[in-house]
Amino acid sequence: MNQCRLRALVRIRRNLALAILGTNQRTLDRLALRTLQTSSQLGGAHDLDSFASGCNATYIEGLYNKWKLNPKSVDESWDELFSNNEIPGSKSQPFLASHFRKYRRTPVERTAVKARLGERTVSGAPAPSAPPSDWKNIDDHHVIQAIIRAYQTRGHLAADLDPLGIIGQETHVSVDGTQRYAAREVLRQHYSYIFGDLNAMFKLPSSTKIGGDEQFLTLKEILDRLDRIYCGHIGVEYMQITSFRKTNWIRDRFEKPGGLDLTKDEKKLILERLTRSTGFENFLAKKFSSEKRFGLEGCDTMIPTIKEVVDQATNQGVESILIGMAHRGRLNVLANICRKPISDILSQFHGLMAQDSGSGDVKYHLGVFQERLNRHSNRMVRITVVANPSHLEHVNPVLLGKARAEMFQRGDSTGSKVLPIIIHGDASFSGQGVVYESMHLSDLPNYTTFGTIHIVSNNQVGFTTDPRFSRSSRYCTDVAKVVSAPIFHVNADDPEACIKCARVAADYRNTFKKDVVIDIVGYRRNGHNEADEPMFTQPLMYQRIRKLKPCLQLYAEKLIKEGVVTDSEFKGMISKYEKICEDAWAESKEIKTIKYSSWIDSPWPGFFEGRDRLELCPTGVSTDTLKTIGNIFSSPPPPEHNFEMHKGIHRILGLRKQMVQDKVADWSLGEAFAFGSLLKEGIHVRLSGQDVERGTFSHRHHVLHHQSADKVVYNALNHLYPDQAPYSVSNSSLSECAVLGFEHGYSMASPHALVIWESQFGDFCNTAQCIIDTFIASGETKWVRQSGVVLLLPHSMEGMGPEHSSGRMERFLQMSDDDPDVYPDTCDADFVARQLMNVNWIVTNFSTPANLFHGLRRQVKMGFRKPLINFSPKSLLRHPLARSPFKDFNECSCFQRIIPDNGPAGKQPECVKKLVFCSGKIYYDLVKERDDHEQVETVALVRVEQLCPFPYDLITTQLELYPKAELLWAQEEHKNMGGWFYVQPRFDTALLKNENETRCVSYHGRPPSASPATGNKVQHYNEYKAYIKSIFGELTPENKKRLEEKVKKQQEKAKSAPSSKASSPAKSASSPPGKGDTSGKKRSSSAPAAYIAPTGPAPRKPLISMPSRPPRVVDSGKKRSGSSRDPDTAPETTSAVRSPSSSDRNRSGSAPASGQASRTLAARSPSKTASSKPLFMKRKPAQDSDSKSKTLKSPKETEYDPTTPYP
Repeated sequence: MNQCRLRALVRIRRNLALAILGTNQRTLDRLALRTLQTSSQLGGAHDLDSFASGCNATYIEGLYNKWKLNPKSVDESWDELFSNNEIPGSKSQPFLASHFRKYRRTPVERTAVKARLGERTVSGAPAPSAPPSDWKNIDDHHVIQAIIRAYQTRGHLAADLDPLGIIGQETHVSVDGTQRYAAREVLRQHYSYIFGDLNAMFKLPSSTKIGGDEQFLTLKEILDRLDRIYCGHIGVEYMQITSFRKTNWIRDRFEKPGGLDLTKDEKKLILERLTRSTGFENFLAKKFSSEKRFGLEGCDTMIPTIKEVVDQATNQGVESILIGMAHRGRLNVLANICRKPISDILSQFHGLMAQDSGSGDVKYHLGVFQERLNRHSNRMVRITVVANPSHLEHVNPVLLGKARAEMFQRGDSTGSKVLPIIIHGDASFSGQGVVYESMHLSDLPNYTTFGTIHIVSNNQVGFTTDPRFSRSSRYCTDVAKVVSAPIFHVNADDPEACIKCARVAADYRNTFKKDVVIDIVGYRRNGHNEADEPMFTQPLMYQRIRKLKPCLQLYAEKLIKEGVVTDSEFKGMISKYEKICEDAWAESKEIKTIKYSSWIDSPWPGFFEGRDRLELCPTGVSTDTLKTIGNIFSSPPPPEHNFEMHKGIHRILGLRKQMVQDKVADWSLGEAFAFGSLLKEGIHVRLSGQDVERGTFSHRHHVLHHQSADKVVYNALNHLYPDQAPYSVSNSSLSECAVLGFEHGYSMASPHALVIWESQFGDFCNTAQCIIDTFIASGETKWVRQSGVVLLLPHSMEGMGPEHSSGRMERFLQMSDDDPDVYPDTCDADFVARQLMNVNWIVTNFSTPANLFHGLRRQVKMGFRKPLINFSPKSLLRHPLARSPFKDFNECSCFQRIIPDNGPAGKQPECVKKLVFCSGKIYYDLVKERDDHEQVETVALVRVEQLCPFPYDLITTQLELYPKAELLWAQEEHKNMGGWFYVQPRFDTALLKNENETRCVSYHGRPPSASPATGNKVQHYNEYKAYIKSIFGELTPENKKRLEEKVKKQQEKAKSAPSSKASSPAKSASSPPGKGDTSGKKRSSSAPAAYIAPTGPAPRKPLISMPSRPPRVVDSGKKRSGSSRDPDTAPETTSAVRSPSSSDRNRSGSAPASGQASRTLAARSPSKTASSKPLFMKRKPAQDSDSKSKTLKSPKETEYDPTTPYP
């Protein structure tokens, strides 16, 4: 500091000392203001509170004490000051800061100061004088209250949490010689107050419990207790909680004197458990020094902490505890928490062959299911450790879903019988997004587990990355603040503090049914694994670790010093556990084989016993059941509910009712039949996902909302039968990874439930790929764990762009484990069931509501469980051909793995020149184009409904039925996507089965592309037109002329019809009400976008994949004129066939203007339908009471297009 600033500061402090030694109040007030201004100029922001806080008084007191010992040791000005103002008898009275406190005034008293100085208020009138009171005492109590709040809010910042001392505490010596941990960042402006009169007595506010039964404490005692509670080995972070009841509860547990004291027996029990935890790791290190085991050394206290949570929970009535964790410490948890026989664990190190099939998994990924007696509570408890891959935190939602399902099975509506515990790593807890997604499920009504206890094994390093590079937050646990969870940071080298936190956490969860976090701050004695060298990247940290005593040794020395145990008793504990491990080692040597099934975490006791797994039960139901479900599903809530519905819902229900009367079902009704029939049979159905209550495409409407009352809903499927099973349908958070993981975990808990996750769009499964790959696809192979979870992934190319078209079918098919080069034994009577049982999952692409119905029911009718991946439709939800008659649902019906051609081509197979295999929505495009090209007798269309496992037997039958036909595979996806690369080798295998077969299957579809779909509608239609041309060829002049005549006739008939009774198709029962003008001619809602003249890029060359060997040459011959189609080729309908790309139209339901429609129709695209059947049939659509002879129109549909003939 330069000389000018130094002299100025000396003058300020000298004047201040004069004021303290005895200056009138008016001069003191003026001096205060001047001092603040001058200090601001000299010292910056940190000096602004120098006068108000009392720092100067402390400084002057130090100078005064120094001057008394040696007057020459201070500046001459200070010597003159102290000499001229020496107070008689002051030698025995030190210059205390409390002298200064007598004259302190807080900003609250500014009005009183103005009155004393004769100043005026803002209004101009003299300020009122302060009422007589002991203002100094009031101010001091306010400061004490602020100090208490500072400790409660920020005390954890100064807590002694790091056993390595890297993040060390800063201690400050008070005037009484006591070391205090509360730093300036905790107390802030009140920091200097702790150096004041420590003997002053204060009344404690109601916001603290540190006094216990005492209401008054000295400042010294207040600071001592707060320091001990909040700045010791426990850092309590809870003031982010907005509930006064919860914060007061936590204070009551931590602040009350003696509230968490432990008895000698409890301390001895902690030592025994810590001995087991450390002894297990030491034994493995001795026997397998170079083997990966991801030991717990450095966080050994985690085992006693978990044990304490288990003890407390069982005492509170918990019957089932589920634990999810990553690999670190898993073997120790299995041995000392679950009590899995140590010999079984050791046998995993011996490299033994397995008796059962599957790939198995590494030992530190395995799960376990144990029921045992908890000796502390003397109660039986089931402990489950859920198997987990190396993706660390992705087990979190799986565990939560399994816990929620167990609560449902036990009728536990408050979480009192089931407790989920999740053990995290510090780097993964702050770094992986699935943690945040899972946390946000904690309070959602259909996802809550009524509180989860999170325990963080905080190693202060992630693999080789320091915390300063792995997170931006101060603590790794800051993500838990989003749900206002209390966080207890605790030093891992203080086992007693860990046990106290465990008790409070268990009680908090039991009391409030909310999440709570225990952050055990320790270290990792070895590298990331036992073969890793940590000194490469953390040399200073590991230099400290090498010098540090293990926690067991530190705690044993403490208890021996306290007289709790003797040295011989401690050595006896160690030798006793070593003998247990040695005996287990000898026993493990006798084990020659292992069984993967002995490590299952979801055994489903009683489900497989006495069951014929190869028996496929019927999936059809009676017509009466269909009518009962259909009538209730299509009816409004009963009158006694006084339920006010949206008028569009009235129309939707009316159209559903009409379908029930006509004995035909669209997609939403077929799904309702599946759900309702299972509920009748006592099978719990759970449907979850984004917007599933209404349906992404507004087709489902399972939950009806009262139009004038909030939170009043009605679900018809929960009112079908008096003794039915519950039906749960819930919109999820905007998360795929956590929600799909949750539903997968839910499906693991019981085989007697149909659990469905529906993606908003099929490609949204991208963000859940980790759950799909590591849990659903491979879970049974790795962990012998079955799941019947169903994934509904909306999928089809409809011009909606790259991100809303494909469900990435190729990924699921690629992960299927059936061998493409092996033709199975199709003569086996149980071939179908055996094929399903041997595959890892089922992949389908249903094209009819009836097959959806049978496919969902088959999920719970099989003698085993397999995941079902179905690529559900979008435009087919309302496609008039995508409907099924009731006869396809009855007892005589079943699931169809393929749907053969039942039309003219199927009845005259010898005339068929092309046999086209396809799957999903493209079938309806091919039907329309086949009619337009008048090839209904020469082209057979076969739908492959079940892609995996591949239906070899039925495919072989179709190949033999059409011996002269050219074989084609048609798909709307690009060549490197969709089903082509899966079905191609399997078609070849089926063809090679016949030695006389010379044909191969050729590919017809979009060319390869990096993007799943184009975003350009013109290009989309050009691609469509190209592969259609490659299959059917160009339209002939006769085709075009016939189509033009059809167009003219339909236009004339539409114009001549009265506007109030204009011919219109019976719209889908689930379409929402339309808006806007209903007059004019609108193009079909499913017409391709390129119905406008394709002026964009030239059509890409159609991609035709030629077979590896020349196909049989077939003379196309002359085209057959339109033969009438067999009535069985399509279900009952009253609407025109939709063409592809229904989503290319305006989503609001508006159709192009009539002029544009006329121009569009004049061009007449080759995709318009022509048929020899009657042009259309009339059916008066159902109307609600206030429709006034005007049919409400759906935003998803347009008016009937007279240019499109009825198929």
